[in-house]
Amino acid sequence: MKKLWLVSLLMMSTGVGAAELVAPVEYREVAQTYSAEGMVEATRQSTVSAQIGGRVKEVNFDVGDSVKKGQIILRIDERESAQALAGSQAQVQQAQANAQNARLTYERARQLLAQKFISQAALDKAQSDYKVAIAQAAASEAGAGQASLAHGYTAVVAPYSGVVSARMVELGEMVMPGKPLMTGFDPSEMRVLVSVPQYKIGNIGAHPEVMIEVPSLNRWIKADSSKVQPVADARTHSTQVRVYLPANEAGLYPGMFVRAHFVVGKVKKLVIPASAVLRRSEVVATYVVDEKGAASLRQIRVGETAAEGWVEVLSGLKEGERVARDPVKAGMKQ
Repeated sequence: MKKLWLVSLLMMSTGVGAAELVAPVEYREVAQTYSAEGMVEATRQSTVSAQIGGRVKEVNFDVGDSVKKGQIILRIDERESAQALAGSQAQVQQAQANAQNARLTYERARQLLAQKFISQAALDKAQSDYKVAIAQAAASEAGAGQASLAHGYTAVVAPYSGVVSARMVELGEMVMPGKPLMTGFDPSEMRVLVSVPQYKIGNIGAHPEVMIEVPSLNRWIKADSSKVQPVADARTHSTQVRVYLPANEAGLYPGMFVRAHFVVGKVKKLVIPASAVLRRSEVVATYVVDEKGAASLRQIRVGETAAEGWVEVLSGLKEGERVARDPVKAGMKQ
């Protein structure tokens, strides 16, 4: 008797019946939803490819590394491109010298024509040579610019800040233009892709309200926005919906399995917090707390989990009763 009294006193003193540890069984207006499975993907994801040929001489990042925008992720041997750049610059200097000489020749020809020492044809020839020299100088400068640009491609830089998700090249490997080098994504901007049957599109609307359930993290996320794509899959008769998540949502990465719950209406249901439900094999139960703070295990039958973190009670409880929010702690105290 004394032992039971001590257990009851301990339960009351540790707050089993406190308001913050119990929740009422009540009718609430919750969202009526249509659920569909989806997959997380990065809004910004890209593969960086080689733009020149050469041997990889330096790899600075690997899978899982964070990269800042503008950082050099790898280098390609630049000796060949450096020689090509030096040759192009020498050609520019030669073309500029030829253009300068052609200009002086043309000016002398004009003076000689004024003094009647040469014919008009000779002047025309000097003028034509001058124009050709100018065009050759411009072509040489363009070639040097192209060689300089190609030389810059030896340092492969990150186009934006993100995380490396795949590496397709090794140190010392020979690469050619177009060869994929690394794939990365921006973890700050994520979205969910969901395929919705065509007959449900009218129910969810063009810009539906969506809650994303992440089972692996036991978390619910309210979507920032969503958009129904104006194209249907002819094989599955479904339409893709893009659901955009809040920025910098921690713990998410491309390929994760999630569930999208599209709000299609409101309905009143008898609910309790989802955290109050205890699942053991095929048994679903909760701890019911009486007025004295004592908790007793009771088997219940539940329905769908609402987006707000509530679960529908189909049987086993009635309105006005109270349940322990944390059934594990309640069971340990019991």
